Amino acid sequence: MLNVEHIGIAVKDFSQANGLYFRLLGVEPYKTEHVESEGVNTSFFRVGGTKIELLEGTTPDSAISKFIEKRGEGIHHIAFEVEDILKEMERLKSEGFILLNDAPKKGADNKLVCFVHPKSANGVLIELTQEIR
Repeated sequence: MLNVEHIGIAVKDFSQANGLYFRLLGVEPYKTEHVESEGVNTSFFRVGGTKIELLEGTTPDSAISKFIEKRGEGIHHIAFEVEDILKEMERLKSEGFILLNDAPKKGADNKLVCFVHPKSANGVLIELTQEIR
């Protein structure tokens, strides 16, 4: 069974969005992080049993900057926590899903991550996450 780990939201203005979500949720982000390999700044808010991740592109060619240019701000992805990311990647490939990564990579919040192509998930970008042990 997959559990929702977080919902990723693409934002143009990191400072403004962090303030907005603080006012909305009533809590400060528990973590902010720059992920150089992805060209993003991230912040995480805990909300009940899940998290909200805000993502701001730091370069014009980052995936988040391109997403905002094409679609505007909004929900970018849904992340599911898995126990064994390699096993889950193999399972999804055998079920016909298209993965955007051949191998997991280091993501934000001390996670290994892999993405499922939106074309194989009804237009939704899916992220698999596993805690780095």
